[in-house]
Amino acid sequence: MGTFTTDDGTEIFYKDWGSGPPVVFSHGWPLNADAWDVQLRLVAENGYRAVAHDRRGHGRSGQPWNGNHMDTYADDLSQLIGALDLRDAVVVGHSTGGGEVARYIGRHGSGRVAKAVLVGAVPPIMLKTDANPEGLPIEAFDAIRAGVLSNRAQYYWDLSDQFYGFNRPGAEGTDGVRRAFWLWSMQVGLKAAYDCIEQFSEQDFTEDLRRIDVPTFIAHGDADQIVPLVASAPKSAELVKDATLKVYSGAPHGLTGAYEQEFNADLLNFIRG
Repeated sequence: MGTFTTDDGTEIFYKDWGSGPPVVFSHGWPLNADAWDVQLRLVAENGYRAVAHDRRGHGRSGQPWNGNHMDTYADDLSQLIGALDLRDAVVVGHSTGGGEVARYIGRHGSGRVAKAVLVGAVPPIMLKTDANPEGLPIEAFDAIRAGVLSNRAQYYWDLSDQFYGFNRPGAEGTDGVRRAFWLWSMQVGLKAAYDCIEQFSEQDFTEDLRRIDVPTFIAHGDADQIVPLVASAPKSAELVKDATLKVYSGAPHGLTGAYEQEFNADLLNFIRG
């Protein structure tokens, strides 16, 4: 584990496990790199170098007042990859992290990237607009902002149920998973958490997706209550030149249970392929 300092002076925490071809993970909101531990261990044990950072404002990274913007997130990821001199990397993004990965390639190109993975990812755009009628209305994101500002501790606890689909009839949830989600969420600074809501909901990644020119695996659950499938993965797959789309039946937003196991196998196969 280590840290590096970005061009604007923000300290970014990262994990760096194993050795071999690099696989770089970007986490979702409002979590941190710990959410990827299972996948980090998996790829490191199979001959790869696993790297994951805490996004600025999240986890153990610095909490600057400014810079909580998707462009800056992408620049931070680029600087991390450059600082570690990673080449031919597989970049993996979940949820907001999927937007970060798309924007990274959109802004910085794929010179250091061999493949990309977007899982439960927010692109092309989550917000409902005239051009994106399948998206969620702005009121849905205003409700997230209100929840974070009014009582974030309770909001994150309640959100964990929906995030992992434990609120569905017959779902077998665990308090341990929910407590881990809550703990990670409480580590993000309030300013960063609030600012990031606009970034994952209103940013349009259409042009970023069109610039992705490496093989890309797009994975999404059809029971995702956070990033609805209809407005996300199938549209992204149409925009990325070399995309493989897999829809997981009954799977929620968060990686858990049988869904996580199936995704892990698919991830490893894609990296190796």
